[in-house]
Amino acid sequence: MWKYPKEYDVLVIGAGHAGCEAAHASARMGAETLLLTMNLDTIGKMSCNPSVGGTAKGHIVREIDAMGGLMGKVADRTSIQFRMLNASKGPAVRSPRSQADKAAYALEMKFRLEKTEHLEIKQGTTEALIVENGRILGVTTQEGIEYRAKNVVISSGTFMRGLLHIGQTNFSGGRGGDKASMGLSPSLEALGFQLGRLKTGTPPRINRRSVDFSKCEEQPGDEGVYFSYDEPEIRMPQVPCHITYTTPDTHEIIRNNLHRSPLFAGTIKGVGPRYCPSIEDKVVRFGDKERHQIFLEPEGLTTQEIYVNGISSSLPFDVQLDVIHSVIGLEKAEVMRPAYAIEYDYVKSDQVYPTLETKLVEGLFLAGQINGTTGYEEAAGQGLIAGINAACKALGKPSFSLKRSDGYIGVMIDDLIRFELTEPYRMFTSRAEHRLLLRQDNADLRLRPIAYELGMISRDQYDRSVLKQQTIDQETERLSKVFKTIDGKGTNLAQLICRPDWTYQMALTSFPEVIADFGTDLNQQIELELKYAGYIERQQKEVAKLENLDAVKIPKDFDYASVVGLRTEARQKLARFTPENLGQASRISGVSPADISILLIALQKR
Repeated sequence: MWKYPKEYDVLVIGAGHAGCEAAHASARMGAETLLLTMNLDTIGKMSCNPSVGGTAKGHIVREIDAMGGLMGKVADRTSIQFRMLNASKGPAVRSPRSQADKAAYALEMKFRLEKTEHLEIKQGTTEALIVENGRILGVTTQEGIEYRAKNVVISSGTFMRGLLHIGQTNFSGGRGGDKASMGLSPSLEALGFQLGRLKTGTPPRINRRSVDFSKCEEQPGDEGVYFSYDEPEIRMPQVPCHITYTTPDTHEIIRNNLHRSPLFAGTIKGVGPRYCPSIEDKVVRFGDKERHQIFLEPEGLTTQEIYVNGISSSLPFDVQLDVIHSVIGLEKAEVMRPAYAIEYDYVKSDQVYPTLETKLVEGLFLAGQINGTTGYEEAAGQGLIAGINAACKALGKPSFSLKRSDGYIGVMIDDLIRFELTEPYRMFTSRAEHRLLLRQDNADLRLRPIAYELGMISRDQYDRSVLKQQTIDQETERLSKVFKTIDGKGTNLAQLICRPDWTYQMALTSFPEVIADFGTDLNQQIELELKYAGYIERQQKEVAKLENLDAVKIPKDFDYASVVGLRTEARQKLARFTPENLGQASRISGVSPADISILLIALQKR
């Protein structure tokens, strides 16, 4: 085994969405970083859906951008359609979503990483971790090279002992066309980590030329939607997506072939995501539904491949063909890539801290699907936090974590460290109890001050967010002092905009002499601050109460067995999840308010 001459501050294993953000964040903070990937040509590859964002996921992407990450900017640059989901609903659930050019996205991500200072990128397959006295020292690779680093981030995606299923045929792989990583899992198990098995899947891809779009509904994009808070990227040509539907024949074909599905035959042991089910799952669970919606999403401007969103499957290829041909508009569709399911290893809950550093091995961090999540955005959010903390540890800086009240990334990581996962974790707006405070439109106001302190963004980026907040505060205050006569009565403009039948734009049109036009985004934020002021104030008070619990720290060596009065279940859960503070303890399933009161007394005595 040849030892590479340079020792790195941070080594990141895997260049999926988690690995890309981890490596970029680490290098951005000034740590000498190595990104080690099995294939340089698949950096930032979109293994499944060629899209970024969506419900709650779009919030995460905007938070990544606010924190100085790459995903939002790369998505803006390579988008071929943008939409604002839930635009007609409340502001807390509106979420941006981008349909990306799949190949362009990966190339753009690779190019930006290659230009990042303090970051080196190398091809190699990690075989084992080098650990001595409970401390990570580096890795060895299949190619016979030993890389040394002060800290290591594992972002292995679905590659750890990956097993692909198409009907009763199964074979090793990290995803279609790529080999699996077979050495990492045994290495982690040898160190004492508990691994589990999860499952995900992907639908077939079809040739655009073979689709009858006249039978489908066109779905155009929205104008003026971006992820990044910085200067808008040059946008690629925009194209529409299409919507179609399954038929009774589709459902009959699937029911008649359930015995050939590895999911129902018992071949697949891993648990799949409940909220992103296969078409077999949908037909069985929603048997009374006459049809299911299918989205036809182009994979790029320079390919004819179309992603058939809604028909994720592990059925045999011959059945998949019959299923596709039974869908409206796809009667003569050519299937270019079959759907498949994939099983992979992950590290079970309760084995990482909020910083995403592992409890068993100092200096070892985990990010992405290895922690039991699913989705590009969830992975990228974890990669950002893991990369920041790995750099902080290497550079002798204090560790960093986001609270639930700071952002969706904080909600996600808090959930991951206190829940025992029974399925792949996916983010939803319903998971955030303070979602009116954590809107996608204000991520820069919430997080850019934090990012600036860490060194993740420039002074100019920080100053723009400060100016934006000052403008909102000053304008909401000023409008409350400007009165106009409406319907024969005097009212201030702040009250007027609060009315359900009024908007900032209407007031701007009606009273241009006293209302300023700050642009669509800022105008809308001023309107939201006025309309939801009471609700926002109430949530801020709730946050303050919860932060009182978060302020009560629990020592790592705290002996829960010595606390008189704690219920057995609470004692076991607390000892297992080792919360850092009383707030985290209160959110662990199986720990009651009475247990928290007893624990608080014990901590005060100590």
